[in-house]
Amino acid sequence: MKGIITVFGSSRPLPDSTAYNDAQVVGRLLAEAGYAVATGGYMGTMEAVSRGAAEAGGHVIGVTSAQIETFRPIPPNRWVKEEIRKELLRDRVTHLVLENDGMIVLPGGIGTLSEMALAWSLMQVGDIAVRPLVLYGPTWRATLTAFFDADYIRAQDYSLLQFADTPETAVALATR
Repeated sequence: MKGIITVFGSSRPLPDSTAYNDAQVVGRLLAEAGYAVATGGYMGTMEAVSRGAAEAGGHVIGVTSAQIETFRPIPPNRWVKEEIRKELLRDRVTHLVLENDGMIVLPGGIGTLSEMALAWSLMQVGDIAVRPLVLYGPTWRATLTAFFDADYIRAQDYSLLQFADTPETAVALATR
């Protein structure tokens, strides 16, 4: 195994949706490249990445949280091979951000945005080593382009982000 790539994304996409299918391809490509995948371990794109990796013979890590399961009582998805269980959501997110060799951020909501922002911020201040932080899809490009303001964000900090429009590009950038 070459390392671990964390993949963040929404719990909402259903099987056979474009978002689910793209996430499944990301998981498969990461496994084929020799990487383990780590996700939040539940449904949606987390399940799709796990499924793609597992079906390609890869190692799947699901980082779960008792706190999440109090409002959404479901077990980890069936493709998780190794569960790392945290009591609190913040500990789950911290683990996913810290324990990897690169990150891919698929489309998502508030949780995905917070995971991306935490990873970016920790790299910016040197709390974690700079590593690939790849934002997949047009929504991230539009959001971060609108957010970027040179009065508040240095160009060198903005350059910590990489953008990808295909699963293949996302995996290539994350595994450099």
